[in-house]
Amino acid sequence: MKEKMVSNYDKYPKIRVRGSEFECIRGWEAVCRTIREKSGDRGKIVIETYQGVDTAAVKAVLEKNVGPCRIYDSTDAMKPEEEIGKMVYPYVTDDRVFGYMTDLNLRDFFDPERCEKLRKDIEEHDKELRIVLGPGAGFCCEKSDLLVYMDMPRWELQLRMRRHEVSNLGVSNKDMEFALRVKQSFFVDWRVLDRHKVSLFGQVDFFVDTVRPSDPRMVSGAAMKHMLDTAGRQPFRVVPFFDPGPWGGQWLKEVVDLDRNRINFAWGFDCVPEENSLLFDFEGTTFETPSINLVLTRPEPLLGPRVYKKFGAEFPIRFDFLDTMDGGNLSLQVHPTREYIKEQFGMPYTQDESYYILDTGEDAEVYLGIRDDTDPEEMITALKEAQENGGNFDADAYINKWPVKKHDHYLIPSGTVHCSGTNSVVLEISATPYIFTFKLWDWGRLGLDGKPRPIHLSHGEKVIDWNRRKQWTRDHLINRIGEIARGDGWREEKTGLYVSDFIETRRHWFTGKVPHNTGGSVNVINLVEGREAVVESPDGRFEPFVVHYAETFIIPAEVGDYTIRPGGASEGKECATLKAFVRE
Repeated sequence: MKEKMVSNYDKYPKIRVRGSEFECIRGWEAVCRTIREKSGDRGKIVIETYQGVDTAAVKAVLEKNVGPCRIYDSTDAMKPEEEIGKMVYPYVTDDRVFGYMTDLNLRDFFDPERCEKLRKDIEEHDKELRIVLGPGAGFCCEKSDLLVYMDMPRWELQLRMRRHEVSNLGVSNKDMEFALRVKQSFFVDWRVLDRHKVSLFGQVDFFVDTVRPSDPRMVSGAAMKHMLDTAGRQPFRVVPFFDPGPWGGQWLKEVVDLDRNRINFAWGFDCVPEENSLLFDFEGTTFETPSINLVLTRPEPLLGPRVYKKFGAEFPIRFDFLDTMDGGNLSLQVHPTREYIKEQFGMPYTQDESYYILDTGEDAEVYLGIRDDTDPEEMITALKEAQENGGNFDADAYINKWPVKKHDHYLIPSGTVHCSGTNSVVLEISATPYIFTFKLWDWGRLGLDGKPRPIHLSHGEKVIDWNRRKQWTRDHLINRIGEIARGDGWREEKTGLYVSDFIETRRHWFTGKVPHNTGGSVNVINLVEGREAVVESPDGRFEPFVVHYAETFIIPAEVGDYTIRPGGASEGKECATLKAFVRE
């Protein structure tokens, strides 16, 4: 590790909410009082919940704070667990990691007869306040007086799943292995619940943030609309999260100011909107909502019309950190080709990616491409023997190993065998189907859970491009950097990605103000050199936005023109940003 610096990385970036007409209600007592006031003594309240919301705890606080009421659980109207298991099996499969994106809807989980029985009971008790709570609660209650939505960001949801607090949709399996539950959530539950949430979004009277179970926050549907509209018109950051791993390093602890007592941090997810969240600041009170809500409800202004037309309401660019400083090698891996991922898993695009080297230590290196003397059959046989017999696979004998230095950029199109080595920090820039990584070899180690990490040789051997040998790799994938423009105090370089990839990356070195335009695509940017920079609007469409070293930020396509200049301690010094966008 090089000399230490004082971290100025903001782990909790906030978007300020302006307008005195909007408020954030805080605490269960105030939340329940508002719900009661808006519905009356004989009303019907529907409280829809996302996976991960503790409905048992919510029911308890409602009973305590709302007053006399009758509370119904929507899951009582769902199909039997065995029937749900059979329904989702074609998407979940027996594979430990991979499955198929479901086309099911939330209504498919409900039994029509059970729904009707619940509806009749609700109508029969029309002299009482009635609350239907849970996912799909509206299916059991016609013409409610109030619609409330309790949401949950994916990262918080996964932390609760790790603690065995959360089951899959419609079943009681919270004690099942975490990896299997999160896999079912990825391929089934989140798709089903997101579709349902989008169908309700414009009708919701109140949204409730229960990330802090004892300290909830609630905003009106009008406030949520204003919040997301605000985010979609200006630069913003999502709330990052960090996780240890078997190969993790120590760099993120220092640069991001993370818990020094943790064994390591392997991953830093600074721009994965499907799993990150947004923090909105109401004069000191924060409200947290999944960042996927912005993607799902404001796709065109955020992504840009042509990107939205190509990808739909999906955020196609991912930025994350891979920290191996004083750590180990990542797994040796390969990503599926477009044809293979579509044929085998029904995915419309694959994970083409790149490694931008943010920092390095001693003897930092990257494995990339096949050695000239490698025989494909011999390599696959050696991998299989190592996996089946617990032996060693000599990666150096088959895969090219390249020394790396700070600000190098290694391109990794699908089909290319690759692995980040020790003593580096990678800013990984990639397309977003990140669950589809075929591990070929994991250096004979166990995961942090003490179990072997899944190896996917049966898939991996079918997608390796054996033509990507040493000279081809050097000519096409390593530091394909060229200057394309310059101005007063700045220069612009094209750094990638590979010609077949839909993401383009540009690096700007600057001591002065750099003009940018979104070009009809969402822009994702990281400050890769310099302590601080300022993003500004030439016509004042948004307030100056300050970013710090290693922070990733998003510029919605609708922003159009913007500038970036050194700020704070970096004024008068050279800074650099790396920008990614979707090619035309």
